Amino acid sequence: MGFAHTSVLLHETVENLNIKPDGIYVDGTLGGGGHAYEVLKRLSNQGRLIGMDQDADALCAAKKRLIQFESQLTMIHSNYADMRLQLFKLGIEKVDGILLDLGVSSYQLDTPQRGFTYKDAQAPLDMRMDIRQELTAKDIVNEYSETELFRVIRDYGEDKFAKNIAKHIVQARKEKEIHTAGELCAAIRAAIPMKMQKKGGHPAKRTFQAIRIELNHELEVLQDHLDEMIDLLNDGGRICVITFHSLEDRIVKTVFKRNEHPCTCPPDFPVCICNKKPKGKVICKPIVPSDDEMNHNKRSKSAKLRVFERKEQ
Repeated sequence: MGFAHTSVLLHETVENLNIKPDGIYVDGTLGGGGHAYEVLKRLSNQGRLIGMDQDADALCAAKKRLIQFESQLTMIHSNYADMRLQLFKLGIEKVDGILLDLGVSSYQLDTPQRGFTYKDAQAPLDMRMDIRQELTAKDIVNEYSETELFRVIRDYGEDKFAKNIAKHIVQARKEKEIHTAGELCAAIRAAIPMKMQKKGGHPAKRTFQAIRIELNHELEVLQDHLDEMIDLLNDGGRICVITFHSLEDRIVKTVFKRNEHPCTCPPDFPVCICNKKPKGKVICKPIVPSDDEMNHNKRSKSAKLRVFERKEQ
């Protein structure tokens, strides 16, 4: 199957990067190169885009799609957590813009062998963004304790049946190790009352999301490196982040707000004594897809774009 992915909030994101033709930009989640293509179109021969992705399949697809921009593009097989290090290796200290399109690509969801989907009963439980990683979703499902599974499903899936789901997964694996999406879905369905299964989409959706987030450390990486990426921006540079669920969006919103208003002094202090200076400002309210985009791409419905602009004090 070819790498197919429809870039969400494509034009809104590229426009909000406020691209300078001779600037340096980083796409930390290159994917199939949809956003990157639009960025590169706006760059002169002096401009540069660094495209990073931990998925080798994505890099292969992007290389083909972006071949005409070869002289302006550098692609790196790495998680965006290593952005500062990878830029240092390239002799780059600051950039003019950063883009993150979080979540799972259509290709990953629609390729059963990658193990992200709950819709194919025979799909393996893999879910690795980077196949060089040894741990898989199957390992989490079969080796985590009931308490650990409960914590993952509760915190990352926000499923009110988390405790019962964890219990049923442990019961099921005692009979036989869980290998496929269908086997995991059966355990999840057994844990959720039938009348509730008819509401809110597929009953396994939240659990699969939770296991994927745990496996790939998605929220930890975002939480730990978003401040660092703001520090990598030149004066006037912008970072655009597209999120697809409330947990990601909450982190981005909090980090951006903290960098805009970093003062930790009590509200009744007449003057600031913590000496924490703002690093910039939030640009506009969160941007969501248009009705037209949501009608043409159902997976865009939960997307939100947040933008932060660096301003030197």
